[in-house]
Amino acid sequence: MNAQPITNGGNTIFIPGATSGIGLALALRLQAKGNTVIIGGRRAELLEELAREHGFATVAIDTTDAASIRSAATEVIARHPDLNVLVAMAGIMRIEDWQSADGFLADAEAVVTTNVLGPIRLIAALIEQLRSRPDAAIVTVSSGLAHTPLRPTPSYNASKAAIHMLSESIRLQLADTSVRVLELVPPAVATDLLPGQAQSPFAMPLDAFADEVISLLETQPEAHEILVENVKFLRFAEVRGDYDQVVGTLNTSDPHAGA
Repeated sequence: MNAQPITNGGNTIFIPGATSGIGLALALRLQAKGNTVIIGGRRAELLEELAREHGFATVAIDTTDAASIRSAATEVIARHPDLNVLVAMAGIMRIEDWQSADGFLADAEAVVTTNVLGPIRLIAALIEQLRSRPDAAIVTVSSGLAHTPLRPTPSYNASKAAIHMLSESIRLQLADTSVRVLELVPPAVATDLLPGQAQSPFAMPLDAFADEVISLLETQPEAHEILVENVKFLRFAEVRGDYDQVVGTLNTSDPHAGA
């Protein structure tokens, strides 16, 4: 299949989790390229504000709730029957203390529900719609921490490793269909994913990250992974043979350095 960049105009793109941060930055850029962009989130008033300000289509969705995902998917397909791109953006990051008897389980479960079950349920709800389109794409969102762990965030690291392997596996299953699978692999980006991360000197500026992602989507339409330069230090540590050194460097620096 001759892959067309999803930045090309004429796509209909659903981005749950696009009311702030990376999701919103990409939504704005993809819309500016001439695509129809539907953003999803839990806060109705924020969705209404973004619709007024930017002209996005919107849908209420809670990606931790299976029924909400099914309902939102049905609504999006009914209102936008040309839907051909899903960007499974929604995710959370929590600091966990696994030496505490009861200090991590709730956070760990929330991370797995949001970051792993959320994308699985989204893809399940929309796969038939995407397969019905002649040129479609699923964009998953993992992290550099899928490949090099950050000590304070075990479940987040594990959830993103799961998304990496999920992306690799469903790409194989969908190889003979019209649906491509792209994996966006962010480094630490200056967002509010963790408290203080937006101010971290280790975090890549949001606009710089989003601009580089759009450029990569345009220039590397056949790529399986969308890798900005800043994430390659983490992504290829094991490949380069300096994994232990990278783990050490990451975990003696800012706690936001690899988010």
